[in-house]
Formats: sequence, C-alpha cells, structure tokens
Amino acid sequence: MICRMWHGWTSPSNADAYEALLQGEVLAGIVSRNIAGFHGIDLMRRALGDEVEFVTTMWFDSLDAVRDFAGADYEVAVVPAEARRLLARFDARSTHYEVVERRSA
Repeated sequence: MICRMWHGWTSPSNADAYEALLQGEVLAGIVSRNIAGFHGIDLMRRALGDEVEFVTTMWFDSLDAVRDFAGADYEVAVVPAEARRLLARFDARSTHYEVVERRSA
C-alpha cells in the first residue's frame, strides 16, 4: 500500500472556507472518480497561530493507482484553482510512502 501525503496552509480567515470546499467538492470529486486501487482520503487540520495547516493522506494499492489519480508525474500536487485561491502556500509536490504496517487498536 502507498500513502500519499500533502500539506497546505491558509490564513485563519480562509480556513473554514477552504475546509468547506474540500469537504463539499474536492474530496467528493476524488471519490467519485472511482480510481481502481484508491482506498480513501483523510483530512487533518491544525491551527498554528497566524496560519492553519491542512494535511491530506490518501491510500492507494500501488504507484500505478497513484498515477491514475495524479498523472505520469505522480508527485505533482493536485490542487484545483479554487483551492489555490484560498491557500497562502502549499506543497508543490506530494510525498509517497510505502506502508510497511497499519494496525488498528
């Protein structure tokens, strides 16, 4: 399994709008693509004083499945234009990790 991780930062005044955009359109759009080998996406948020950080983790069977999502240059961040307008900065490239083990409590 592959974990794709990405970070974006926004101002506190844009954070709720950005989160709503992700929850209302972006994440649903990803899921609706029905990408073979895609197993879900997690969204995390934390306040950092003068900015708010968002982290997404996506779960895929393989790098081939990641390429089906992101394209041949699979590390490039997939950030829609509307999301870019709300972000102060973001990772231009996502990182990918081979998941060695996942355990449930």
